[in-house]
Amino acid sequence: MQIDIRYQPSYSLAILRLEPNESIQAEAGAMVSMTANMQIDTSMKGGVLGALTRSVLGGETLFANTFTSQGGPGEITLAPALPGDIAALRMNNETLFIQSGSFLAGDPGISLDLKWGGARAFFGSEGLFLLKASGTGPVLICSYGAVHKVTLDGRQPYLCDTGHVVAFGQGLTYDVRRVGGWKSTILSGEGLVCEFRGSGDLYLQSRSTQAFLSWLIPRIPGRTGGGGGVTSGVLGNILRGD
Repeated sequence: MQIDIRYQPSYSLAILRLEPNESIQAEAGAMVSMTANMQIDTSMKGGVLGALTRSVLGGETLFANTFTSQGGPGEITLAPALPGDIAALRMNNETLFIQSGSFLAGDPGISLDLKWGGARAFFGSEGLFLLKASGTGPVLICSYGAVHKVTLDGRQPYLCDTGHVVAFGQGLTYDVRRVGGWKSTILSGEGLVCEFRGSGDLYLQSRSTQAFLSWLIPRIPGRTGGGGGVTSGVLGNILRGD
C-alpha cells in the first residue's frame, strides 16, 4: 500500500494506492473518491457490542467501511470531516492511543478498542475514553489544524493543553493537572493540561475545536438564551469550511 498525503495542513487529502486484493478500513463518511474496482463492505467495528461501546462511550462512528481492490490495483482518497491535517503512521506490533474522532483509517488487521482515561476527564470536554489501536500496519490519524509531532526522550515531562492531544504511543504515560495554582487555572484561559512522561511520540493538533466553538458561538446571530447554542448543522458547516 502506498500512501500520499496532499494539501497539508489545512485541507489534507490521503491518497491510498492498493495492490490487488489489498484492503483498508476507514471511518464512515471518510471516502472522497475511488476507482471503480474498489469493493466496499460496511460492518460494525468489533461486532455489535464493541461498536456500540465505542460509539456511545468513545464518540466514534458506529460503522466502518472496508475497501478492497478487486481485479487489479486500486486507488481511494480519504479525508476527515473537519478542516485539518492527516498523518500516516506505520505500526509494528505496537499500540497507539488516539483521542475520540481522530482515527481516520487503518489496516483491517489493526485491533480497535477503548481505554478508560481515568476518573478525571482526560481530555476535559473531549471525553473520558481513548481509542486503543494495536497491531501491525498503517494507521491514518487526523486533526483540527496541523499535526505537530513531539518526541519525548524520558528525561523530563512535557505539558500540553488537553484539547490539543491527538494521539500518543504506548511508551508514554499521562496525568491531568492544573496549569498552575487556582488563580492561573481560572484566569489564564488554559484550564487543565496533560503531563506526559516516558519515551515515545506525542501527536498534537495546532487548533482546538472546543476553543474555536467557545470563541464562535457568542458571535453567531440568533443564538438562544443569551449564551445558548446554534444548530449542529450550522456548526458543522462552519467547521468544514462550507
